[in-house]
Amino acid sequence: MPVLGVTAAVVHGSEVLMPDRPVPQPTLASAEFWAAGRDSVLRISRCGQCRRYFHPPGPMCPYCRSQQVSLEAVSGRATVAAVSVNHQTWTPALPPPYAVAIVAIDEDSGARLTTNIVHCDPDSVYIGQQVRVLFEQRGEVFLPMFEPDPERSGESGPVPEPRDVTRRLRSPASTRKFEDDVAITGVGQSRVGRRLMVDPVALTVEACLAAVEDAGLSLDDIDGLSTYPGAAGPGFSEGGVTPVEEALQLRPVWVNGAAETPGQNGSIMAAMLAVSAGLVRHVLCFRTVWQASYSALERAGQWPASTDAATGMMEWRVPFGALSAAQWIGMNASHYMHRYGVGREALGWIAVNNRANAGLNDEALYREPITMDDYFDARMITTPFGLLDCDVPCDGAVAVVVSAAETVPDLRKPGVFVEAVGTQILERVSWDQDTLAHMPQSLGPSAHLWTRTSLRPADVDMVQLYDGFTFNALSWLEGLGFCGLGEATDFLDGGRTIALDGALPMNTSGGQLSAGRLHGYGFVREAVLQLRGEAGARQVPDARVAAVTAGGGIPSGAMLLRRD
Repeated sequence: MPVLGVTAAVVHGSEVLMPDRPVPQPTLASAEFWAAGRDSVLRISRCGQCRRYFHPPGPMCPYCRSQQVSLEAVSGRATVAAVSVNHQTWTPALPPPYAVAIVAIDEDSGARLTTNIVHCDPDSVYIGQQVRVLFEQRGEVFLPMFEPDPERSGESGPVPEPRDVTRRLRSPASTRKFEDDVAITGVGQSRVGRRLMVDPVALTVEACLAAVEDAGLSLDDIDGLSTYPGAAGPGFSEGGVTPVEEALQLRPVWVNGAAETPGQNGSIMAAMLAVSAGLVRHVLCFRTVWQASYSALERAGQWPASTDAATGMMEWRVPFGALSAAQWIGMNASHYMHRYGVGREALGWIAVNNRANAGLNDEALYREPITMDDYFDARMITTPFGLLDCDVPCDGAVAVVVSAAETVPDLRKPGVFVEAVGTQILERVSWDQDTLAHMPQSLGPSAHLWTRTSLRPADVDMVQLYDGFTFNALSWLEGLGFCGLGEATDFLDGGRTIALDGALPMNTSGGQLSAGRLHGYGFVREAVLQLRGEAGARQVPDARVAAVTAGGGIPSGAMLLRRD
């Protein structure tokens, strides 16, 4: 949690110390922006060559790549482009409800700020609302907030239009496909639970041993390790390659642990590249989470909360109470619903379908059926997401073995082959500066996937789509071309299309919404089980091709897997 100061307040006649709003850590790039409001004037980066405004500050114009950039004063007027009303307490400094919004400045709708809309009922904020800036000072930092503009009350301003991201779609760099050289030969999963209170490295070892056994290999056959995100903060990783190699003692030829990959499954794609290059023959890939136990330890005071100031991408979100991807993606979902004139029904059908599938999965965390009434009655987290729109934090690990395709005949089970991957970034790597009508980074990898195969959406028998939130899965469904943009509500047909006996079964394990947040790897395992005919009561008959995605935003990736 970012650092909080304290402010004296009078409560029931006594002075008490109240936590301040979280503050950003100004950097060499952003310090001028955060200080610019001292004279109550909003200043935004502008290119001296093409004259476009852009945000956040950077050394090069994202439109023409000129380095002639500087902060310039703007009117401080803007239009609400997306909004999520938060009902969940993330920090005591910002009690709910409050409105987190993306506003587009009047001078250039491509320059946007994530902010709060204040001095009004949060539920009264709407897309298209005209607002004006005001500043809240925190030390030497001046946070730009916005309030309804009384001079334009009742008027609706222009909302940013979506752009065609495919205009910079690249053709394959070679006629040779690395995907043809590899297969997924083993999958494994550890115990999975809400708060297991188990050493995360022990969970990783469980999953790794199961995957190696599933492939019919021994640990001595493994010559590579790959993981996402490598060493990371508590709850989010077992610690990366280092503690896992120390536990398994593999002496690998190649290792990889990184967060900036095409989604969490980018670590599996990296393993494919290493195998295709001839550097290794069998790579053990793994992903471990223990966020449920970490949260419990933190609440109990057994693990100190972070006191770091907001940096990186969080610099632009945390000060405004946008501490969760629920809010970031919720704003995009609100823009989608506004643009296409639909309600929450499609999201509800996805949640209900996932739970129905989970009822057939003994490993799923939540298996009791839910109805659309249950969905709409669930408590609101941050609009338009209620509790049942959100995935389930858990502890667990999944491991995947990627092998050279030539080894498959000698292994225990049929290999699952890789038809294509989709990895290209076609939007700004940002949560608020580019695509608003869908989850960021779902459209690019989806379009890129189809450039690497002759198969088309009609050839896909099932989909395993990342569902950190219901809207993520909807974005992937449309991005991959199973229906047109904005058409998911009609396409889902009350959930019948994506049911196990429907035209396109989706998230057959229950997905992260019901089976537990195994952060992308769980979808790969489920696809492999389905393609090998090992999914039991939830088996899709004669499944031959599966689309698998990972990434709840930035970054993201897609894969097509097939049986031979």
